[in-house]
Amino acid sequence: MPASTRHHRTLAAIVHCVGFLTALPLLPAATTADAAAAGRPPAAAASPEPTMPSAPPAVPTPTRVASPAAKPQVSVRVAAGSTAQPGYRIEVRNGGNAPVDTTVRQELPQGVSATTISNGGREVRPGGSTATEVTWRIKLPPRSTTTLGTTLSTAAAQQPLTAPACAFASDGRQPYDCASATWTAPQAATQETREPTGWRRQAPALLAGAIAVLVLGVVGLVAWRRHRRRPVAAALASDGPGTIYPRPATPRSPARRRTPPIWLIVPVAATVLAGTVGAAAWTATRRVTEIDTDSQPTSGAWKGKGVAGGLGVPLREDAFEFTVYRMICEPGQGARQCQATVGVRNLTPEHQSWHGKLQRAYLANGTWVTTDELATRGANQGRDVFAEPMAAGSRLVLPLVFTVNGREAPQLLELRSGVFSAGVRVDVP
Repeated sequence: MPASTRHHRTLAAIVHCVGFLTALPLLPAATTADAAAAGRPPAAAASPEPTMPSAPPAVPTPTRVASPAAKPQVSVRVAAGSTAQPGYRIEVRNGGNAPVDTTVRQELPQGVSATTISNGGREVRPGGSTATEVTWRIKLPPRSTTTLGTTLSTAAAQQPLTAPACAFASDGRQPYDCASATWTAPQAATQETREPTGWRRQAPALLAGAIAVLVLGVVGLVAWRRHRRRPVAAALASDGPGTIYPRPATPRSPARRRTPPIWLIVPVAATVLAGTVGAAAWTATRRVTEIDTDSQPTSGAWKGKGVAGGLGVPLREDAFEFTVYRMICEPGQGARQCQATVGVRNLTPEHQSWHGKLQRAYLANGTWVTTDELATRGANQGRDVFAEPMAAGSRLVLPLVFTVNGREAPQLLELRSGVFSAGVRVDVP
């Protein structure tokens, strides 16, 4: 066989084999068709092997996390009346477009009772507290203001009286807003108005200083004029021709300034430097050692001066203004929670952070506890009030929770903005 024909036959055999292999998948179909034509039952077709899907399975669209409901726009304003008996006008405003159910509470100081209560309010004593309060349960229509009023009676009729008020949610725990006012007797207010204030109090001292300056000015003017006339009088009294301004006949040699020796300057300078450094180190060490975090209350802070007050009184420290409106403890003898409703205002022009471990509640026996941060987060509907700094000029009204053991309730709250801040101290009933 010629070589040119041999490789053509080999190629033809390969092509026929490939065609036969390609036709194999069609044989079962043909067999099935033939079997159907002959009336025989068709053989079971082989199931195809699983393959990748032509398109990925549909993925459900992720849903957005439901944003929390907007806080109702409820604000509180308290004003004291100019009456002989302590009287207060409480205005509760709903600035939203939906009605709001709220509980309004006005705290009464110890020894004070309510004689007149408007709008169906009633005086109650919360469990676990020795103080009383006036409570209203009202429904605020949209875009409306409801006015409440109380008249109080106290044994010390001439003493100023502060009675804060807060609007809470329907559960009575989450505060919407709080405000406070201090009633002053009309006679005391008139006396305070008549008392000289400002520069009028210092008028006698200013007058005496002006007279002293005038006398010194006159004496200085007379002495200057006498000193100016002396050369002229000396020239007129001399016998020779002279001059109005006589000069010495021979110039004097300038006198040499005497300087202290080096052996004296060096020890004196070293002594002054050592004394300055020692005084600075002693002062700094003393101020640091005075910061006793275990004392009641803490003292020796570097910034500001500590101030003290009662419920409803705004107290300012280095960066914040704190106002404690309410303090209530759960009844019981074991571990129980005490919740303080506190207003915090940032007085600085920049953001300020504060920490829960710096806020303390002191018991009568001198022991203290810090803020229960988990319970405080729960009372604030899951929001960590210490996680983010407060904006400049902002104000918050929020609950702080302290967990105490035993039947004793806290007698004093110590609040501060920073470690080196003097802080404020609030007496709570």
